[in-house]
Amino acid sequence: MELVVQGTVQGVGFRPFVHRLATTECLSGWVRNAADGVHIGIFGTAASIARFQDRLASETPPLARIDGIREGPLSGDPPDCFRIIASAPGDARTAVTADAAMCADCRRELFDPADRRYGYPFLNCTHCG
Repeated sequence: MELVVQGTVQGVGFRPFVHRLATTECLSGWVRNAADGVHIGIFGTAASIARFQDRLASETPPLARIDGIREGPLSGDPPDCFRIIASAPGDARTAVTADAAMCADCRRELFDPADRRYGYPFLNCTHCG
């Protein structure tokens, strides 16, 4: 099955999130950015794919927002693992996240003298932008 996820799904840690989710559900396939959103190709049992789809919508990264998911068929043999692959070429038409407050993890790193990011003024992550 191929899913095309549209919304604020690029630049927010969505592909690593999809990779972790697919791996925990024992799915194989791929995820990549494209001009119209994030494309996900998944292979697995019907039950695993259903759980993946439920979790995809309910456990998104903090700055992500899913506006829609299109489903379609996916042909070919299933790969042996799940991978993040190179982005598809094209002019992006995706949403950009609004500014967000620094998250607790980044704040902890910023003020911890033992952390390599201590005092770094541009500290952020995919959870806080």
